[in-house]
Amino acid sequence: MIRIAIQSKGRLNEESLELLKDCGIEVDNQKRKFLGRAANHPLEVLYLRDDDIPEVVADGSADIGIVGLNEVKERGADVDIIRYLGFGACRLSLAVPKEVRYDGIQWFQGKNIATSYPNILHQYLETNNIQASVRTIMGSVEIAPAAGIADAIFDIVSSGGTLISNGLTETECVMKSEAVLVAGKSLTDEKRTQLRSLLFRIDAVRNSRGKKYILMNIPSDKVSEAIRILPAMRSPTVMPLAASGWSSLHSVVEENTLWDKVEKLKQLGAEGILILQLDKVVE
Repeated sequence: MIRIAIQSKGRLNEESLELLKDCGIEVDNQKRKFLGRAANHPLEVLYLRDDDIPEVVADGSADIGIVGLNEVKERGADVDIIRYLGFGACRLSLAVPKEVRYDGIQWFQGKNIATSYPNILHQYLETNNIQASVRTIMGSVEIAPAAGIADAIFDIVSSGGTLISNGLTETECVMKSEAVLVAGKSLTDEKRTQLRSLLFRIDAVRNSRGKKYILMNIPSDKVSEAIRILPAMRSPTVMPLAASGWSSLHSVVEENTLWDKVEKLKQLGAEGILILQLDKVVE
């Protein structure tokens, strides 16, 4: 059985459990439960604080984990990043009070900066030859300037709404982050086999995201033009219809280009266009 550590609450908890659910893995997610077990897969789920996950995976207490890349970099844990998962996107940025006349990174020279990510910040300041005082605060970093604790902050930014509500302006994006799947260095052969099985499911789920399945009837003499509009994973499927001169065309398209392609296909004479949600894509 393989053990995965995930965040005990918050957005990453919800999205991690959603990913496992989409992989066909039913997890016991009772509130205040430290360890859960999948009902239909050899997998245990360990619920932890996000900042504990890298070390717990590194020391072998959990085999794998889903955690923000920012936490992996901050903790410096000796783990392998197996997959970038495409959710939990955020960034680590420097921010200053909005009334400050910011004229570039040299503004931070000699300033006090509050953060929950001192290691990443120290590295950034050193790279840019900035001498500043770093004050570590766990939680509510954004109130530090207003409280007179620091001149600026270095913190996670998603939408930027929290900064605005606290009278702050984002000035420098230091790193971008998202959820990653990490693994320990000393997995047994059996655990590596179980990890490959899980990755097979995760990849099938992720390959389907942001894509739609499209099928239509189209005049046979327009198929070549339609194929140029609809490149597929290998090539579109084309089948003749009972009606002479007509074909059925099937393909997979990126959702963000879907409507532009549909308009072009309609201009070619496509009819009966169906657009379907993809569940899994196995490559």
